[in-house]
Amino acid sequence: MKTILAFIFLISSFTQAQHTINGIMFPTIKSDWVTLHKIEGARQFFVKNTKIKIDSIKVDGKKQSLGRFNFTLPKDAKVGAYRITYSLKGRGFIDFIYNKENINFNFQPTYPNESITFTSSEENKIYRTYLDQNAKAQQYLDSIQVLALQQPNINLKKKYKTAIKKVNRIQEKYLKLSEGMFVRPFIEASLRNSPSEIIRSPQKYMSNIIDTFFDNIDFNNKTLLNSFFLVDRITEYIFSINYSDDTPTQQKLYKESVDKVFSKIEVIPFKKDLIEFLIGQFEASINLDLIDYLFENHYDKLPPEVQNKKFKENKLAILAAEVGRIAPDFSWVENDKTLALSKLKSAENYLLIFWSTGCSHCLNEIPKVYKLLVGNKTVKVIGFSLEKNDLSWKRLKSKLPNWHHVLGLNKWKNKTARTYNISSTPSYFVLNADKKIIAKPKHLKDVKLYFTNK
Repeated sequence: MKTILAFIFLISSFTQAQHTINGIMFPTIKSDWVTLHKIEGARQFFVKNTKIKIDSIKVDGKKQSLGRFNFTLPKDAKVGAYRITYSLKGRGFIDFIYNKENINFNFQPTYPNESITFTSSEENKIYRTYLDQNAKAQQYLDSIQVLALQQPNINLKKKYKTAIKKVNRIQEKYLKLSEGMFVRPFIEASLRNSPSEIIRSPQKYMSNIIDTFFDNIDFNNKTLLNSFFLVDRITEYIFSINYSDDTPTQQKLYKESVDKVFSKIEVIPFKKDLIEFLIGQFEASINLDLIDYLFENHYDKLPPEVQNKKFKENKLAILAAEVGRIAPDFSWVENDKTLALSKLKSAENYLLIFWSTGCSHCLNEIPKVYKLLVGNKTVKVIGFSLEKNDLSWKRLKSKLPNWHHVLGLNKWKNKTARTYNISSTPSYFVLNADKKIIAKPKHLKDVKLYFTNK
């Protein structure tokens, strides 16, 4: 009986075992903390954070510092993909697989993915070694293909066949090694679908890459869905594979690649998260056309109960006053008449200035803007003054005749100022006759440059 109880206790202790993650970065960075997240599709969920401990070592006789950090995972930590972030700028993170084992690794923080070495964790060691060997073999295969395109008279058929056999041998080897392991779907999905023979045309070569990019990826596989893998591949496909120097062509390629990606995804929660992720990516470059496209053609077509209305409202609000948008409308009383921005028809262009009588920069720049445009009959200025009261505003606006003057009370809390995302004064917006925002000069010199070059 005691033996049975001891055995049960032993099994229980294994099932409740807590595992550790230990990292060493060399050299260390100017950061005190690292953060651990669980990755599920296009979202990251905070697990915990910890401090970086600094040690000193000698390298070639010189004293240098390295950083160590350690996480003890919760007892209920889920198997899956995790990310350690150590820098908020750039690609300061490490991705790895956790499957009920301790994980130890070393890396160079400036080049994390290229330098990482796992010293424990069979799952990660096998996957890392596979990625390294597969990448080298695929790069060699690609170099033969490129050489064949550059020098079509050279016979490279034999070299190409030998190279593709090596790629396939590596794939077969690691599929066997990873049998029954969590990392297996990643290895299955990582193989490029290279043609069996050399392609003779650059156009056909690129078309083959684009057309076969997702051939080995199962978009319904739960392991892939709840990892960094799919988002990384999708990001590569949309932003790197489908590339053009020509802006209109690039926009067209973005839309085509986005449509192709979503045609392959059936899991609705992942589709929603991915759309939101891509909107964030296009927001970084203020690509309003693609943001609108994603909302109208994909997000709005999700089941209503899945959509996050606040997410859409917030994103559109943030981008409401960007170049390319129709300027958000507002109204004011002037000479006992109610005017509205959208109804103005007196000029070819409008310069909307958010300023304040309590702003020293404004008091310096506003008279200069007035002098610059006083004789320009094609431009009408709208001065939107953010104030606590109207005392100074009444006095100063009289020195700026022929402008439209709007009093914005409550200063930074003013509703229109918040709609235009005003965080500093003066802020300039150039509008065309249809009130579309066509420029957002940052400084007075930019205003001068815009209107003197027209």
